[in-house]
Amino acid sequence: MTIYKTLRSSFAALLLLSSASIGVATDAANADAIDDITKAGVLNVGVFADFPPFSSASADMTLKGYDMDVAQALADALKVKLNPVPVTGQNRIPYLTEHRVDLLMSVGYSKEREQVIDFAAAYAPYYIAVIGPKALEVKNKDDLAGKSIAVNRGTLEDTSLTEVVPASSDVKRFDNYNSVIQAFISGQTQLMVVGNDVGAQVLARQEALAPEQKFQLLTSPSHIALNKKEDRLKQAINDTVAKMLSDGSLNKSSEAWLKTPLNPENLKD
Repeated sequence: MTIYKTLRSSFAALLLLSSASIGVATDAANADAIDDITKAGVLNVGVFADFPPFSSASADMTLKGYDMDVAQALADALKVKLNPVPVTGQNRIPYLTEHRVDLLMSVGYSKEREQVIDFAAAYAPYYIAVIGPKALEVKNKDDLAGKSIAVNRGTLEDTSLTEVVPASSDVKRFDNYNSVIQAFISGQTQLMVVGNDVGAQVLARQEALAPEQKFQLLTSPSHIALNKKEDRLKQAINDTVAKMLSDGSLNKSSEAWLKTPLNPENLKD
């Protein structure tokens, strides 16, 4: 009888332990990123640390830029502290999938990436544009005829330009963006073709030349990336971006950092 009672007690204890383990597992399965972020009181955001005008170190060594404005708005919406985590192009997807960060800024959409991660709303324009002085009239690809154009050799900008440039254009290819910019501002070329990240720096610094965007060759907006099956976090991101669009704060960031008003059309894939 004593052995029977002992076995029965042991079996009951085992059942209780199993039930507790199942309960813990169920709670873990039901938990999501929003719960984890709220509990920690911190939103860990993967950003490029040297990617002006989207994110780069300021005079006080804190990261500033377009991406940082949006990341801070997300943290504020979740009522937590923002913790920017520097990432690289090589490690940022693993950082996300391994939960070292809660989300990533400045991620271009692709079907290959979508197999591994999820994408929230597009929030930042990324496009390749033809830039030239205000005094030079250029409205479309036909106006490139007879013009000299600087471009970074072998880049997406080079490919996009080559697809549309008239035969009479003088395309001068350089090995880096600094050389492209110098060729343009020194007058070696009349125009240059760059992404809006590079273009923003030129627009901000060359007041005498009065450069402006003439027209776009390609548009591929940046999204905020997150892990799959995080529907609540995705909705929170989408709601925050929508609010920033409606209240004008996203346009304010665009004018401050990208030196141009935000065109909602540039947020369409």
